Amino acid sequence: MGERWKITLLFSVTLLLPIHVIAQTDSSPHKIQLVTVEQGVQLEVLDWGGSGSPLIFLAGAGDTAHRLDGFAPRFTGQHHVYGITRRGFGASSKPAPANSNYSADHLGDDVLAVMKALQIERPVLVGHSLAGQELSSIGSRFPEKVSGLIYLDAATSFAFYDPAHPLLSIEMNDLKRRIDEIETGGVDEQKKLLELEAVIAKFETILHQNNAEVANMPPLPPRSPIGAALNFGAQKYTSIPVPILAIYACPHNWDRFPANEPDRKAALIADDTGRCTNWANVLRRGVPSARVVLIPNADHYVYLSNETQVIAEMKEFLASLHKSGT
Repeated sequence: MGERWKITLLFSVTLLLPIHVIAQTDSSPHKIQLVTVEQGVQLEVLDWGGSGSPLIFLAGAGDTAHRLDGFAPRFTGQHHVYGITRRGFGASSKPAPANSNYSADHLGDDVLAVMKALQIERPVLVGHSLAGQELSSIGSRFPEKVSGLIYLDAATSFAFYDPAHPLLSIEMNDLKRRIDEIETGGVDEQKKLLELEAVIAKFETILHQNNAEVANMPPLPPRSPIGAALNFGAQKYTSIPVPILAIYACPHNWDRFPANEPDRKAALIADDTGRCTNWANVLRRGVPSARVVLIPNADHYVYLSNETQVIAEMKEFLASLHKSGT
């Protein structure tokens, strides 16, 4: 199944969620401030208060920090809890989707800039869905700046690289980076061009497979400019040397899928199960120390559909960090 269709299938699960899950409403007291992360760009930061080591929550694509307003405050008893709305959404600035403004590392740098501005030392980052990119970006490049990472249905192929099932967007980004490196100069050009030849051959294979898979499928609507920038800003992360808790909805809950299409439903569940199981196995192999939890029949918004279990897993993980002095 082509890359866009794989991602669309995963997030089609969210379209089946009840309205009360989708609504972004504030239900708990918090402070709101705008924090400058670079010239002309400010991010909305929610502060739910609390005492103890810091937790920073990052919502999924299209969501704001307000999405977590009913969940994040559950941790204020032992932690100082924050939430960040990424650039491009909500009250945060919306810079043009150009010049890598929405690359995974740029989004990660935004979080680091908030941490610096608010003097937040070595927090645990908690990310849902697309926020897995920010977590992996920071954890792979600056592991000393965080105490741990918690992925909520977020440790997927855009958060941890799977060479057996490479994402077209990641390979495109890697190809562009290599071309830019050669054009900038100051490198062994002959060596880099030979490397580029091998990368292009691999990319052609991936592109051919992707095009063949989607050839007979109905076209998807065009992405929004920011949506496209986020997708094609995905980057390759292969090493994350920090404590990790990864919770997956695996397989997702398909109970709300129309009952009059049992064969199609069964095929979707089988595809979903294979994909999320593979994501979990790739992470286990790449980060053997990671704690990986699969919750069957949970929603993509796993922290809402299975709140009690997710809170218990998170608190156990956070307590283990405290005991180890991380």
